[in-house]
Amino acid sequence: MDYNSEYSAAGAGIGAGMIIFCLAIVVLIYAGLWKIFVKAGKPGWAAIVPIYNMIVLIEIVGKPMIWILWLIIPCVNIVFSVWLYNLLSKSFGKTEGYTVGMLLLPMIFVPLLGFGDAKYLGPSAAEAQNGFNNPNNPFGGNNPFGAKDPFNQPPTTPNA
Repeated sequence: MDYNSEYSAAGAGIGAGMIIFCLAIVVLIYAGLWKIFVKAGKPGWAAIVPIYNMIVLIEIVGKPMIWILWLIIPCVNIVFSVWLYNLLSKSFGKTEGYTVGMLLLPMIFVPLLGFGDAKYLGPSAAEAQNGFNNPNNPFGGNNPFGAKDPFNQPPTTPNA
């Protein structure tokens, strides 16, 4: 077999081109993450530190730090990563469609979020935990159960 053919040179050129292309995509995604962190008031360099960037993302969306454990466990991390990206897009005022874009085409949607005109609105998870006090509540400022919320009363003991 002849290993000094033009096919090996072409294969090496294609391989080198693919490596350069993949590195350019990785740099583009990390540049977008850097800008996302800066928009959220966090240090931009945190985007390039492997586990610390997940900790900062958890802080940006307003979830508790136990989430770093869920993001490290295999198979569980897939579900929590999707949830984290959804909360990240909602923290910048985007919809679930944008989350799907960030999951399927991160090389386009992450830099769009970072370099685009999206403003950081605050942690979306903290807003969701406000319950009926949430300004985006469809019931307005009124509790649908009225003043006597049956689910928010202390337990009573029956009189004998």
